[in-house]
Amino acid sequence: MSKMTDADFMEIAMEEAIRAFQEGEVPVGAVIVRDGAIIGRAHNLRESTKDPSAHAEILALRSATRVSDSWRLIDATIYVTKEPCIMCSGAVINSRISRLVYGCKDMKAGGVDSLYRILSDSRLNHQVTVVSGVLEEECAALLQRFFRERR
Repeated sequence: MSKMTDADFMEIAMEEAIRAFQEGEVPVGAVIVRDGAIIGRAHNLRESTKDPSAHAEILALRSATRVSDSWRLIDATIYVTKEPCIMCSGAVINSRISRLVYGCKDMKAGGVDSLYRILSDSRLNHQVTVVSGVLEEECAALLQRFFRERR
């Protein structure tokens, strides 16, 4: 079996985003990987749960910490279809995730590159390596379709 790439894991995050789309949620998906294995995955559930913190990243982090039996997700990578917001960026830092890979930018609420650069802020006690633009067009197209059709 060949080693999975960032694009392969982003495809799985896209599967989660598509589930969100089908459920009437903003289509964002997240997958957390450590040592080549998925330890957490989720999609947005904010509308159905009426929970403002039910973003894909937060739910995937909760899932991963249950599996790993620790809140510290050192040496893990989180794959997200859209640039995380400020809240989710803070949660990524607090979880000690080593690496973030995201698809498309969020020019209105991005906490990684677009509006803020929280994950690389040297004033914080943890920084995260960031890779952007993985399956960017596909991730952006799903979001654009959602907002065109549903809003």
